[in-house]
Amino acid sequence: MRIAIDDFGTGYSSLVYLKRFPVDLLKVDRSFVSGLGQNKDDDAIVQSVITLAHAFGIAAVAEGVETREQLEVLQGLGCEFGQGYLWSPARPALDRAPTQTWAPASARRIDDLSASRLQPRWSGRGAA
Repeated sequence: MRIAIDDFGTGYSSLVYLKRFPVDLLKVDRSFVSGLGQNKDDDAIVQSVITLAHAFGIAAVAEGVETREQLEVLQGLGCEFGQGYLWSPARPALDRAPTQTWAPASARRIDDLSASRLQPRWSGRGAA
């Protein structure tokens, strides 16, 4: 069994969970990712969450990645995974191909994706 803390930094996610449970993945909430490169507070929060995850030996995934600029910032911060409309809209679980990784099925390793090679199918919500 693997444990991921979803929407870290909002709602019921807590630092106590990092001490109490053997967490494998920390997911940065999309509300912070959306302001990357535009809002210094969001930049600081995302950087802090990724640094915190790494300090605990935990992989980080950024939720809601929609632009190449966000991808480039996340790559620079050392975030291992990303998920969002930059790659694909949300799909029902039955539509997904089987995966060998414990990361979220919709997550992509962002350190393996060069922004110049990335060919997103969607540039934003509802855009084809």
